[in-house]
Amino acid sequence: MKETLIIQSDMSNLPMVEERLFHFCRECNVGNYYSTVSFAAVQAVKNAIVHGNHEEADKKVSLEFGTCRGGLYVEVTDEGEGFDYARYGQLPSDDEKCGEGIFVMKSLADCMTFSDGGRQVRLEFAVNGIDPADALERVSVLQAHFALVAA
Repeated sequence: MKETLIIQSDMSNLPMVEERLFHFCRECNVGNYYSTVSFAAVQAVKNAIVHGNHEEADKKVSLEFGTCRGGLYVEVTDEGEGFDYARYGQLPSDDEKCGEGIFVMKSLADCMTFSDGGRQVRLEFAVNGIDPADALERVSVLQAHFALVAA
C-alpha cells in the first residue's frame, strides 16, 4: 500500500497532511500509532517548508506514505538545496534551537534516513512489536527535552 501527496510550501497545508496521515494509518489498521507518526511527519513537512523551500509558495513538498517490513514509512521531499544532515539528530544545547525538529523526528521514528543531499527524509515506524523499553525511553527523552524548553 502506498499513497502520495504533494502540497505547496505553505504551513496552512499542514491540516491536510495530518488528515491524509490519519486516514492512511486507519487503512493500515494502525490508527493507534497515528499520533507518533503524525507528530514526526508534520515536523518533517515543517522543516521542508521552512528550511528546505524557505517558505517559497511556488515550491512543493511531496510526501509518500507506505507500508514496509512490519510497519509504515513516510518520505518527505522538498525542492531546496539540501543540508548537512550529519550535524543534526542529537539533543540541541540550551542556547541552540537549530536541529530540534530533527531530534524529535529521530526520537519518534524507529529509523530515520536522509537522501538526495538532505532534500529527502524517510521515517520508518515499526508497528508490529515495538519493544516497551524503547517506547519508555522515547517518552523519557522527549519529556526531558520539553521540560528544558519550557524552563
